[in-house]
Amino acid sequence: MPNDKELRKMTGSPEPYWRDNIQLKSYPKLAEDLEVDVCIVGGGITGITTGYLLVKEGLKVAILEANRILNGTTGHTTAKITAQHGLIYDELINHMGQEKAKLYYEANNKAKEFIKRTSADLGINPDLCKEDAYLYAVSDEYAKKVSKEFEAYQKLGIPSEFIDEIPFDISIKGAAVMKNQAQYHPLKYLTKLTEEIANGQGKIFEDTVAVDIEEGRKPVVLTKSGQRVTCKYAVACSHFPFFDGKGFYFTRMYAKRSYIVAVKSKMKYPGGMYYSADTPTRSLRSTTYKGGELILVSGDGHKTGQGSSTRKHYQALEEFSEKILGVEEIPYRWSAQDLITLDKVPYVGAMTNNTSNILVATGFRKWGMTNGTASALILRDTILEKENEYAELYSPSRFYADPSIKKFLMNNMDVAAHLIQGKLDSSDKTIDDMSHDEGAIVRVNGERKGAYKDCQGNVHLVDTTCTHLGCEVEWNDGDRTWDCPCHGSRFSTKGEVIEGPAKKPLSTKDVSK
Repeated sequence: MPNDKELRKMTGSPEPYWRDNIQLKSYPKLAEDLEVDVCIVGGGITGITTGYLLVKEGLKVAILEANRILNGTTGHTTAKITAQHGLIYDELINHMGQEKAKLYYEANNKAKEFIKRTSADLGINPDLCKEDAYLYAVSDEYAKKVSKEFEAYQKLGIPSEFIDEIPFDISIKGAAVMKNQAQYHPLKYLTKLTEEIANGQGKIFEDTVAVDIEEGRKPVVLTKSGQRVTCKYAVACSHFPFFDGKGFYFTRMYAKRSYIVAVKSKMKYPGGMYYSADTPTRSLRSTTYKGGELILVSGDGHKTGQGSSTRKHYQALEEFSEKILGVEEIPYRWSAQDLITLDKVPYVGAMTNNTSNILVATGFRKWGMTNGTASALILRDTILEKENEYAELYSPSRFYADPSIKKFLMNNMDVAAHLIQGKLDSSDKTIDDMSHDEGAIVRVNGERKGAYKDCQGNVHLVDTTCTHLGCEVEWNDGDRTWDCPCHGSRFSTKGEVIEGPAKKPLSTKDVSK
């Protein structure tokens, strides 16, 4: 197996293709107190789309982004605009009923149409093209599940067909095809929305970390650097909610990572968007690239902080790409993190029943292009006090005995197991045992520490106890981060928070002491 330097040479830039392919405007850091109608925390597809919709309605909006806008999950997507979300509709029918399953499809299909219509209205050319979406099975076990999924399509009136082969050298047991879906370049679309926000009554602030909310008739969003944003509505669109409001979202979702390699192939891509029902999953779609095309190959997902070496997931996708496509070059590779709710439907609406002016949108389960857009439409209607036929389906306060109780118990038993295991795990490795560009759990003066030795031999030491609820973080050798296996918090090699729910960095230690 290649080492990380060799892997980086093989796979090129770790930045996603979308961000490297477009010039993004920078926005200032919030430097003073502010009062607006709506304060949105999070500069991804949901926050930007919500801001755009509200500015169109004449509201004063502020969007706060901890880093750069469109750099989180939105910037690391595969950008399929589809209501085909893996194996979902048969499950929704069984657990929620056919009416709710139909609403889920309609919400995501209308989100797709909204993106197409908005692109046309604003004169955007985000490489949007119509494609059919294929959900295929390679094993007998998953063939039955795909067959049931197709039956669910038929019950719900979803335009679809069932086929026995796909145009790749993959022997399948059947595929459910959802017709007339789409794909695009997400940042070409969303950067135009940010321009519309800035040209209206909207302000966007980057490098502005929201840390808390003072509840009340007019909520106040508090920032890490001390600024206060007073508003009529506060909206958490920050992937994992930066403010929990006693909604206990960390117990009701789990984080999952997946991986993407962008392939220049020896073969001409046949069109369509493909997703395997089997595990490990495989996803395929194409995009334009320097007069030619790239094929985005993704999948190999696992719970954050759990599983084997993350480099192996990239390697698995490369091997699959070579076998199926023939690889000329892999100029980009990246990973993404997604949150999955108890019943697989996102939480969108009031944070809790007692906080009607503090809203949340989270848990998109890898399908944020449509779910994020649908969420923005729900949030807009909630703020404008308009009825939305999908609000009840997405409500964070909903509860279904099956599967909610089962998933709740399973997720939190898993957390407890990793909490205990992390405290018991030990390592005899020392800093002297480490190679350059390597991270590991080590012993320093008898204490458990996380160490990263960079390419120059400088050592960065962190305390391995996650600052959220005390689980022990694990080294992610594919992305060079410290990841928490309990609730998905992620930290840089220097301990800074990359993703929540943790708010505080890992404590650091001077290696000389």
